[in-house]
Amino acid sequence: MARANTAETKQQRTSVFSGSVEVAGPRLALVVAVFFLSVVGLVMVFSASSIEALSEGSSPTAYFARQAVSMALGAVICAAIAIKLPYDMWLSRLLDVFWLVTMALLLLTALIGTVGLGAQRWLTIGGISGQPSELAKPAFVLMAARIMYNARNEEIDFSRFALQTLVLIVLPLGLLYVSQSDLGTTLICLVGILTVVFISGANLGIVIAIVVGLVAFAIAAVAFVGYRSDRMAFLDPESDYYGAGYQLVRSFYAFGEGGLFGVGLGNSSEKYLYLPEAETDFIFAIVGEEMGLVGAVFVVAAFLVVLWAGLRIARFAPDLFGAMVAGGCTVMLVFQAFLNIGCVLGIIPTTGKPLPFISSGGSSLIGSFLLVGIILSVSFASEGGNSVYEHRRDNLRVVRSASGKSQASGKASKASKSSKASKSSRSSSKSKQARGARR
Repeated sequence: MARANTAETKQQRTSVFSGSVEVAGPRLALVVAVFFLSVVGLVMVFSASSIEALSEGSSPTAYFARQAVSMALGAVICAAIAIKLPYDMWLSRLLDVFWLVTMALLLLTALIGTVGLGAQRWLTIGGISGQPSELAKPAFVLMAARIMYNARNEEIDFSRFALQTLVLIVLPLGLLYVSQSDLGTTLICLVGILTVVFISGANLGIVIAIVVGLVAFAIAAVAFVGYRSDRMAFLDPESDYYGAGYQLVRSFYAFGEGGLFGVGLGNSSEKYLYLPEAETDFIFAIVGEEMGLVGAVFVVAAFLVVLWAGLRIARFAPDLFGAMVAGGCTVMLVFQAFLNIGCVLGIIPTTGKPLPFISSGGSSLIGSFLLVGIILSVSFASEGGNSVYEHRRDNLRVVRSASGKSQASGKASKASKSSKASKSSRSSSKSKQARGARR
C-alpha cells in the first residue's frame, strides 16, 4: 500500500503555523474554531447544569468538573495521539484492531449496556460509563476510506469490495441501529461514509442513489416507529404542549427571551428545570437565551469555519486516502452539529444527539476531539502544499523533460551528421564531375 513519507511528516509536525498558507491557514482556522467552541462549551455547561446539579444534591460545579476532565482527556490525550499518529497508519492492521475493539464494545452494550432515557446506549466498565457509538463514528469513516482506497488502487476486486462493505460497514451499522435504536448516530455515520464515497470519485448516479436511500430510510424510521412518530410534533409543538411538544416549546421560549444580545451569562430562566436536557441535547437553546442571537450566530459561524477548514485540509491532502479521511471526519462532525441545531430550532424532529464541543457529555467530547485529531494528522502530512506523491510527479516531469532534451539533442546530432554526410557526398560528386570534365 502507498504510504506518505512518515519521517518527513514527523519532522514537519512542529507548529500549527508551519507550512504554506494554503496548508497552515485551514489548520490554524480549525484549531481556533474548536478552541472557541470548547471554551463556549465549558461556560455554557457550567451555566446550564448548575441548577440540575443542585437538584440532584451535588455541587453546582459537578457537571462542569466532569466536562473539564473529559475535555482534557479528549484534547490532550485522544486528539494529541491522533495528531502524532501518521494518518496512513490507518491503512495497516491498526485500523483492524480499532475496528474490532469498537465492535466488541457495541456488542457488550447490546448485551449488558445500561438503559438511560429509554435507550440502551451506555456501557459501564470498572465504574467508567460511556457510549461506544462515539468511537464507531471514526471507525466507520476510516474503514470506508480504506475499502474505497484499496478498490480505487485495484488492490481488491469487486467481490472482495462487496464482501468487505457488507461485513465491515453494512452489518455493523445494522447492529448499531437495531441494538441501540439510535437513528441519529446511524445517520451521522452514513453521512460520513457517503462523503467518503463522493470524494473517492464514485459515479454521481451511485451517490445520488445512496442519498435517496438515506432519505427514504430516515423517513421510514421516523414514520413507522411509535416513539419516533411522536416526535413529528415538531411540526406544531404547541398543539402537544403537555406531551412530545413540551421540550421544543420551552426551547422557543428560551430563544424568545434571549432576543438579540441575550439575558446575560448565568441569567437563563429555562435552566431552572423548565427545559429538559438543558445541559446536553438542548444546550443551544440556553446559548440563545443567555448570549442572544449574536452569540448563537457566532457558534454557527464557528462550525462553518470547521467545515471550511476541514474540506480545505482534504483538498490539500497528500493522497486520496487522506482526502477521504479528512473530508469524511469533517462532514460527519459538522453534520452532527447542524442536526442538533436543527432539532433545537424545530426544523427537524428531535434526535437526541449532542452539540459537539458544547453539550455536556464525556463520550461525545472525546469522540469529537478524536475526529479533529485525525483531520489535523492529515493536515500535518500536507506540509508545503506538496505531498510526497506530488514531488514524485514533479521529479517525473523533470526526468521526462531531461529525456525530451536528450532525445532532441540526439536528433539534432543525427541531423547534423546526416547534413555533413550529405554535403560530403555532394562535394565528392562535384569533384568527380570536375575530374571527368578535365579528361
